[in-house]
Amino acid sequence: MLRPRQWTKNLAVFAPLLFARAVTVPGAAWHATLAFLSFCALASGLYVVNDWVDQGQDRVHPEKKSRPIAAGEIHSFGAGVLVLVCWAAGGALALLAGPRVGPVALAYVLIELAYTFWLKRYVIVDVLVIATGFVLRVVGGAAAIEVPVSNWLFLCALLLALFLALGKRRAELLTLEVSDAPGHRATLADYSLPLLDQMLTLVAATCVVSYALYSVAPDTIEKVGSDRMKFTVPFVVYGILRYLYLLQRRGVGGSPERVLLDDKPTLLNLALYLGTVSWVLFGRAT
Repeated sequence: MLRPRQWTKNLAVFAPLLFARAVTVPGAAWHATLAFLSFCALASGLYVVNDWVDQGQDRVHPEKKSRPIAAGEIHSFGAGVLVLVCWAAGGALALLAGPRVGPVALAYVLIELAYTFWLKRYVIVDVLVIATGFVLRVVGGAAAIEVPVSNWLFLCALLLALFLALGKRRAELLTLEVSDAPGHRATLADYSLPLLDQMLTLVAATCVVSYALYSVAPDTIEKVGSDRMKFTVPFVVYGILRYLYLLQRRGVGGSPERVLLDDKPTLLNLALYLGTVSWVLFGRAT
């Protein structure tokens, strides 16, 4: 119910720590870690709320029907207690992470609740709200170490999250028979595979172009001290294309965290990307 595998999404909290080159700043990594743990606890509480609200729809899903609430293993009282414990822990950790993290964490919970009870019924709005949740994780990480979120980081985080959200919708349409898809999620009746493929192509291209422009932007070169950030672009391109391949040829994509944890080429590409970014940001410019 707490979805520990999905806590990998909260690693976005550490993006400002890396790109602001604050890793070596005393206390910065600790505050970012507290923010990460806070979002893990808050997200777990939200997953329980979502399972309670969607238990009827989950019962028609081939995988989600085995979730404890949908399967009748945990009832409303136990779920409610679990939510309160998660949110109490998440709120306390947010306050420990920094005075500015609390409002961001609260905004994240409120937006996700609005999605669960209302916004997920509206086509396109649903995936935009999911993407907003990722952006708030980045904002929370920046608030923890008290640095501003750059326009480039905001834009790239939003587009990447939107790309993953659209991929999830596509995977849901494939997992469920077309006739059963609206029964699980109402907005799936408004999506189709050709439409989602067009959206994915558009967002993927925009994401790659945005990151490429970021890597050679004058302010990026000035901040980094060289133009070497351009060497990270191939890894971003490969990551996007690999995900599209897994989505369209392997039927994977309903759970991005599974791709991140289970797909060896993706893991290797991520390691190489992080290694190159570290070299660019912390290596000596020549």
